[in-house]
Amino acid sequence: MRSSSASDLKVKIGDALIVVDVQNDFLPGGSLAVPGGDEIVPVINRYTSLFESKGLPIFATRDWHPENHCSFDKQGGLWPVHCVKDTAGSRFPEELHLPASAVLISKATEEESDAYSGFQGTDLGERLKAVGVRRVLVGGLATDYCVLNTVKDAVEYGFDVLLLEDAIRAVEVKPGDGQKAIKEMIDMGVVPVSYDQVA
Repeated sequence: MRSSSASDLKVKIGDALIVVDVQNDFLPGGSLAVPGGDEIVPVINRYTSLFESKGLPIFATRDWHPENHCSFDKQGGLWPVHCVKDTAGSRFPEELHLPASAVLISKATEEESDAYSGFQGTDLGERLKAVGVRRVLVGGLATDYCVLNTVKDAVEYGFDVLLLEDAIRAVEVKPGDGQKAIKEMIDMGVVPVSYDQVA
């Protein structure tokens, strides 16, 4: 998607907000902290308030892992234990404003299957289409993993995508992974935006 003018970027009917994995374990002090992850919370809150004020749908994805999930290093996976369902680490931070109308999407809920994308193994795609969504605005954690994969699947599903560049942070397992992920998304036709462009 390439927008022809700034006015095309403004939030409108047919848009949905997807907040990706803004959970305690991915914030400073958490078991898999994303550097600067807490900095996006007030920015995400501006987006949720904007969407709420316009009566537009908000979806929030979360890792909701069983105790022996395959992604955990103790099971031979890549990551420390994180976001085990119903633990403090899996919860959204108190500072995050998600209205009561926000739809929660739990992913990677089975021991033997991982999911970086909010669409993988969930009904997110069907739910978006059911409420007439044509374009999604995506922010959250982390740029180089769950945001990237959620965006890729959104494009596959046929949605236009705006990437909330002021509301993402990267893990950076390798330095530069975040910028590489952003470039990959832009190369797919995703448009990076900030709050002032869409409000």
